[in-house]
Amino acid sequence: MTTTALPASDRLKLTGVMDTHLSRWLWLVKMFLAIPHFVVLAVLWVPFTLTTLFAGIAILVTGRYPRPLFELNVGILRWNWRVGFYVYAALGTDKYPPFSFADRPDYPARFDVVYDAHPSRVSVPLRWFAAAPHLVIVALIMGDLFSFNQPSGVASAAFSLLNVFVVAAGVLLLVAGRYPQGLFDFLLGISRWVYRVLVYVAFMRSEYPPFRFDAGNPDDSLD
Repeated sequence: MTTTALPASDRLKLTGVMDTHLSRWLWLVKMFLAIPHFVVLAVLWVPFTLTTLFAGIAILVTGRYPRPLFELNVGILRWNWRVGFYVYAALGTDKYPPFSFADRPDYPARFDVVYDAHPSRVSVPLRWFAAAPHLVIVALIMGDLFSFNQPSGVASAAFSLLNVFVVAAGVLLLVAGRYPQGLFDFLLGISRWVYRVLVYVAFMRSEYPPFRFDAGNPDDSLD
């Protein structure tokens, strides 16, 4: 098994433990198996957006991010990462993700953010502008790279750069029965970059995210 994590100094930890024996074919149907999670997450992104806007105002007025809202949003991101690790962001496990906001030490994908007791008020109005270089990179990684269209001209499938690498991992599993360690680490590095930016623009941490893919330290865990 391989464990990777962000340095503790980043105050954000995203870890993933790749299954030792991944199924060659299960990845082909994971998008369908995860549909219940996609439905729930589509609903949860609405309160995440609303609470983020409210938190930004709260930080400006009171200098604090309301702790209950912070824990809710961490839970939503944690849920989102588990589903991503299972299917579209890493294909790192065949274990079905739980329907839960809570940290699950028994699940191979974990996520946590240290609560910022004294967030920066000054940076709140400028946060999205300051994050623009990161947002461009994230858009290039996560945005549609190309799509397949039906005869009617309506897009029937679209793929991002991340999707291309994940599908490549799946094809290697199907054909060769192995998932290259370097590709797995690269995909986790992409997710770490994306989540650091998301946490920053959602006012959950004030530290400016670094420009790096972070393979992490195997000894740095969430426990």
